[in-house]
Amino acid sequence: FPSQTITGNFANVIHGLNANHLTDQVIQRSKRMILDTLGVGLLGTSTEVCHKVSQYSKIYSSDLSSTIWGHLDFRLPPLYAAFVNGVAVHSMDFDDTWHPATHPSGAVLPAVIALSEAFPQGKKISGLDLLLAFNVGIEVQGRLLRFSSEARNIPKRY
Repeated sequence: FPSQTITGNFANVIHGLNANHLTDQVIQRSKRMILDTLGVGLLGTSTEVCHKVSQYSKIYSSDLSSTIWGHLDFRLPPLYAAFVNGVAVHSMDFDDTWHPATHPSGAVLPAVIALSEAFPQGKKISGLDLLLAFNVGIEVQGRLLRFSSEARNIPKRY
């Protein structure tokens, strides 16, 4: 249909992505981004802000849980684990960045890992599935930035 909406087109593109779209170059770049983000996140677990959100998040529990990076004995519901781990990454402010200004991996990786840990034992996702989910998250973020007039105005404000 020629009258397909931008949102519909966007959803179709994202829904159509699969592991076959991951070239060797994309896989290698993704692994480097993931390793960098994990390193920065582990360092960030020692920051005051990370300690505060960890303490705050302890009030939440559920049957599903995900690891707080650097603390194998501390698990939270996936939403809060992603939040705490994301704060850890961003608290150091050394995570990767794009132009216009955003930190793609710090927002995507904690969510992808927290969700992957929450899958039942018999339905765990593969490493390739994790790389695909990571790249879909990066792609969504990049496309939303391209659609945003606010993102285009960031360089003018700083």
